[in-house]
Amino acid sequence: MSESSVEVNTVLVPVDGSDESVRAVEYAVAIADRYGADVHALYVFGEEVSRAIETGTVEEDDIIDETESFIDGARAIAENADVELGSSIAYGFSTHSKLRHPGSTVLDSADEVDADFIVVPRETLADEPGDVLEKAAEYVLLYASQPVLSV
Repeated sequence: MSESSVEVNTVLVPVDGSDESVRAVEYAVAIADRYGADVHALYVFGEEVSRAIETGTVEEDDIIDETESFIDGARAIAENADVELGSSIAYGFSTHSKLRHPGSTVLDSADEVDADFIVVPRETLADEPGDVLEKAAEYVLLYASQPVLSV
């Protein structure tokens, strides 16, 4: 069997702290490992968190601590496979722009990090407010120019 001609250098995995996000990280790391690529984890803040930060009703340091804890877990998964993992944080919603939503945030970030592949958590039956990426999965599947794996 011949070697694949597909080239993947960066796998973007949007995360929101949910169990589905952990699973997406595992898949992103497996793909990166297969292609000798890096993973970029994008932590996307949901509507409630974005509003709370903008209005000052929550301490930004508390949110950052929670986010960093999740990213540390993702980094450990990547390190176990000897895959490099970078990360960034983005607001999935804005009280100032109706055009800002989780799907556009993911696609904008994919362009910024020059992602060749996206692994996005798929919608679940659970209706948890923290699962912001459930709202992004369909949008990303429809509009991404990169290959997308929905897990």
